[in-house]
Amino acid sequence: MDEHTKNIKSQHDKVEKERELKQKQADATLHKLVNGIDEHPHDYRTYYELGAFLVELHNYTQAEELIMKALGLFAERSKEAKNTLLYGLGNVYYSAGDFDKAIEQFSKVQDDKLKFDAYMMLAQSYMSKDDYKRAVVFALTAQGMRKQNPDINYILGESLIALGSFEEAAGFLDVVIKAQPQNGKAYFERGLTAMVNGEEFNDYFVKAKKYDLKYFEKSKNRLSDIEKLIKSKQEQ
Repeated sequence: MDEHTKNIKSQHDKVEKERELKQKQADATLHKLVNGIDEHPHDYRTYYELGAFLVELHNYTQAEELIMKALGLFAERSKEAKNTLLYGLGNVYYSAGDFDKAIEQFSKVQDDKLKFDAYMMLAQSYMSKDDYKRAVVFALTAQGMRKQNPDINYILGESLIALGSFEEAAGFLDVVIKAQPQNGKAYFERGLTAMVNGEEFNDYFVKAKKYDLKYFEKSKNRLSDIEKLIKSKQEQ
């Protein structure tokens, strides 16, 4: 066996061992969460936690069935349980890409503790449907609850860029960058707004490339679209 073949085999064995380790860890976690339901059948949180882990495993059908069962058991007993499980079910549908069903569930959440998260997930769901106007409405509602939250400010920035409101978007993205000075995605989006708004933009793209090269490479084709937009505005 030559050296090149040995290296390939060694890499393959390493990947296989890592995969087996991850599988063992997942199986152990799954076993623990299932036992949690057996040991605490009257605690809705055990169902929620198992449902969330099934989503991580991309097992959406089982996650949906489990949380629907839990809603049947707990919805009439506790408002807190009902709201938490509705939120959990919304996450199942969102992760599975069924955004209309996700919106339906997140809209039912009435618990004050979960309202911010529910509004944020509604905004993300509408963004995923390219319905940026509705995304902004729910994102602004959530942002009113937590003004400096970087996640909701990023959603606002991204949605407003999609709507062509570059000046407004810049302000929300500045909040993100202040809170997360290594957020490459935020630097890239802020760079786009700077291009359109006539600001110095190069530094934003340098930092975007530094902190999130993968996102920069994936998104850089958008720069030519922005250049066309600027040219069109200049011609007008």
